[in-house]
Amino acid sequence: MYRDLIFWPVLVMVLVTLLIYVRLIKVKIREMKAGRVDMARRGLHEGAWGDAVLQINNNIRNQFELPVLFYVLAIAFWALDWVNLLVLVAAWLFVVSRIAHAWVHLTSNYIPNRRRLFTVGWWVLAAMVLLAIYALIGRT
Repeated sequence: MYRDLIFWPVLVMVLVTLLIYVRLIKVKIREMKAGRVDMARRGLHEGAWGDAVLQINNNIRNQFELPVLFYVLAIAFWALDWVNLLVLVAAWLFVVSRIAHAWVHLTSNYIPNRRRLFTVGWWVLAAMVLLAIYALIGRT
């Protein structure tokens, strides 16, 4: 009954990542128009861009760290046919923690809040790993 529902939080995470790319494009265009980019170095050197671009680039890099493990776990739960209410709640908690983390990262960039939100997502992901192990053991 719940099996395919695991893909909704996955799709939201993908959408969040795509929206951050849209923000990056807009900020890069703004920075280039304002003349704050070393045009000769921009293709190969992150230092050619200002802090606004680097901040977004760093957040995009974050979207390919913990979330990648989340994607793998979501597919594992789906493949094991072990998507239940607990798994879905954990998946949505992870997504909410990542959206909040991205928001803080892209606005105030206040490290203590970012760290707290990262830690929440990490613990939710760790719980999901334990649930996946339990599901796998139950199949043997």
